[in-house]
Amino acid sequence: MLSSVLNSKRAILVNVAIMRAFVRLRETVGAHREFARTLEELERKYAEHDTQIKGIFDAIRALMDPPKTPRKRIGF
Repeated sequence: MLSSVLNSKRAILVNVAIMRAFVRLRETVGAHREFARTLEELERKYAEHDTQIKGIFDAIRALMDPPKTPRKRIGF
């Protein structure tokens, strides 16, 4: 605040540097929010796929297991 009240060249340069730092900070925070949002979307999208793939593997394993009860013989 003092750098914006004082009227020297140095105070003006410090004030400009402070404003640039805050702008850069705001851009960085915005970029992280966008990245976090994209990551959440990907997690939601592929979480459903994970459950579907697990179901496919469970079905394959069930088909690979021999039947628990013996089948009735056909014929002689």
